[in-house]
Amino acid sequence: MKLNSNDFIKVKNEKLIKWDEPNGEGCMVSDKITKESFKVGYMYREEPVAGYPDSGWRFLAGNEDDDYMNNSNNYHIFSLNTICNYDKDIIPYLKSKIGSSYIRIDNSKFELDDGEKPIFIDRQER
Repeated sequence: MKLNSNDFIKVKNEKLIKWDEPNGEGCMVSDKITKESFKVGYMYREEPVAGYPDSGWRFLAGNEDDDYMNNSNNYHIFSLNTICNYDKDIIPYLKSKIGSSYIRIDNSKFELDDGEKPIFIDRQER
């Protein structure tokens, strides 16, 4: 489902996680997830950006190319809890250490990214 470029897919925002890390629960998310209805296919955790409510988590569908990612209009900052409502499959991995990266390997599971396996690209059920 492709929406107007300014429209995020509406999701019921239930409290799904308790995030108590000191830097906050902000995360960067590709519009392919929040506007084009893809599931998270690749996620990684960087050192949080100081001075911002940043968890360090970055979430991508896995089918973004360099041109897409070089356009800052194609990703936005959300709270982790909101993104969990888009894709609950990410919840078990959120407490992973900084430097962790995961790829989706089937419609509901992730594993550590070793650079050897392809990302399983899937759509969210709505």
